[in-house]
Amino acid sequence: MENSVWVLCPVCGNKTRDRIRIDTILINYPLYCPKCKQETLINAKDLNIMVIKERSEKSL
Repeated sequence: MENSVWVLCPVCGNKTRDRIRIDTILINYPLYCPKCKQETLINAKDLNIMVIKERSEKSL
């Protein structure tokens, strides 16, 4: 797992619970941040992360 990097939250900039490698491809991946409790749809390819849509979790 030397070649992997942490995926950072695009909202708050903290580490999420996910790691990606250089050969990882994510399409419409729902990235959840445990700190700011935001869910964001992302695409990832060649360690480049592109935000598709940001949405917040609603509390019940």
